[in-house]
Amino acid sequence: MDIERINENTVKFYISYIDIEKRGFSRDEIWFNRDKSEELFWEMMDEINDESEFEVEGPLWIQVHALEKGLEVTVTRAGANKEGKNGFIEPDERDSYYSSISEAGGNQKYNDIADLYAELEVDLMEHTFVFREFDDIIPLAKRMEIPSNVSSSFHFFEGKYYLYLELMDEEDEALEAFENLASVVQEYATDSTVTIHRLEEYGKEIISDEVFDHIRNYF
Repeated sequence: MDIERINENTVKFYISYIDIEKRGFSRDEIWFNRDKSEELFWEMMDEINDESEFEVEGPLWIQVHALEKGLEVTVTRAGANKEGKNGFIEPDERDSYYSSISEAGGNQKYNDIADLYAELEVDLMEHTFVFREFDDIIPLAKRMEIPSNVSSSFHFFEGKYYLYLELMDEEDEALEAFENLASVVQEYATDSTVTIHRLEEYGKEIISDEVFDHIRNYF
């Protein structure tokens, strides 16, 4: 895989289909299996982080070009506003952070994988957080409530605890409140790139909904 660091917030990489297959993924899996596609993407992002210290923070703007012999992917951290400060993306700016997709080589399958990549962390309506210890979530649960328009679940996966939050309301005010909620959670946990699909398939669900309520009841 070839990696090019464009600037502080943007990285571009190229991976051939041969390299994809060497990593244990078939073309059909990448085109049509969302879980496998996401698994490959985050595997590549981990490698990029190791080589270029490009850490994933918040939502991403992902641009995918399907070439004849591989994929060219540009990833931009979208959590910085026009003044360069990390924070909530304003409603009138939000569309510019979604993937701008360009098709190359006439491959009709490209639209499928483009849609898969575009739906990754760029989705502002969901967050996954990882806690080092179970006890770390207890003071958080006692400090605040999860709004009724936010779905929550708590999982155990590979020795760590994960909180998944999904906003069920698309109104701008709800989105801003959701980002404020996420900011408070970040005081106790770390943003995670592990997807809810991976947690559900390979992890153990501890609490299926109303996570903070259940934790307060028991602790």
